[in-house]
Amino acid sequence: MTTLAAAWAWLTAPAHWTGADGIPNRLAEHLFLTVVCLALSCALALPVALVLGHLGRGGALAVNLANAGRAVPTFAVLVLLLLTPLGGYGQWPTIVALVLFAVPPLLTNAYVGMRGVDRDVVRAARGMGMTARQTVRRVELPLALPLVLTGVRIAAVQLVATATLAALIGGGGLGRIITAGFNLADTPQVVAGAVLVAALALLVEGAFETALRLGALRARRAGRGG
Repeated sequence: MTTLAAAWAWLTAPAHWTGADGIPNRLAEHLFLTVVCLALSCALALPVALVLGHLGRGGALAVNLANAGRAVPTFAVLVLLLLTPLGGYGQWPTIVALVLFAVPPLLTNAYVGMRGVDRDVVRAARGMGMTARQTVRRVELPLALPLVLTGVRIAAVQLVATATLAALIGGGGLGRIITAGFNLADTPQVVAGAVLVAALALLVEGAFETALRLGALRARRAGRGG
């Protein structure tokens, strides 16, 4: 039996779909960690990017600093966090490391999207008496939304792939299947875990792509209707 055939046999075995170590439970843990980290990353990065993009000052420095942080491997950040007092608080080291990993694409895309809005449109909005808050909410953000959502999509897919690191410090998620396979010297189980992570990343990518296309289609229809 080839490794792929053995991995398929592992995936289709009923015993691996039940219990605390079963695929559904590990998938739920993986999704929960991904959603929490994505929500925290968006809450941190998007307001900063939108404000800096609107003001047009300091954004380039913030984006460059964020991108420079991407050069540091997430695993290295996780190890450093484990050596701090934060290391004794369950999954928090993993969450912090993943949030830091997801911030750069969110910050970069949102800032670029805001700065890419036609300045004539912005000046026209201000000429109509809109306040800065109204200009951001009604003009700049809707026009920048495609790039903002692209950043969210990139961050989500990266988080799905990188959340497997949680297993290295005893956390949950699909990474536990991979680490258990390594501990047992069970190559088919390792491959099966990797396939599950890759499949989930592809599903998340497809879901965001579908949402973006549907949003664009509705916007075009609304434009024609107007």
